[in-house]
Amino acid sequence: MSDRPAFAQRPGQAEAWVRAAGPVTAGKAELFTARLTIDVTPQLRGRIKVAAFQRGLTVAEMLRAMLEDAFGEPPTAGDAP
Repeated sequence: MSDRPAFAQRPGQAEAWVRAAGPVTAGKAELFTARLTIDVTPQLRGRIKVAAFQRGLTVAEMLRAMLEDAFGEPPTAGDAP
């Protein structure tokens, strides 16, 4: 076993942990956000940062928009496929 401290502990109640949202103040409005961490290569990170800069966005703004486009809002109970 390594002597390194653990990066993070897994929560005992995973569902409650995933659903928990923390308030974050963002400009004029208060938003509720959840943090998502992914591992990418340094080369991919660089390409992402350049693309965001070229679009006049932050990396977070660009990736949020991309995820929203890909996954959008879930259908409501009354929506038919």
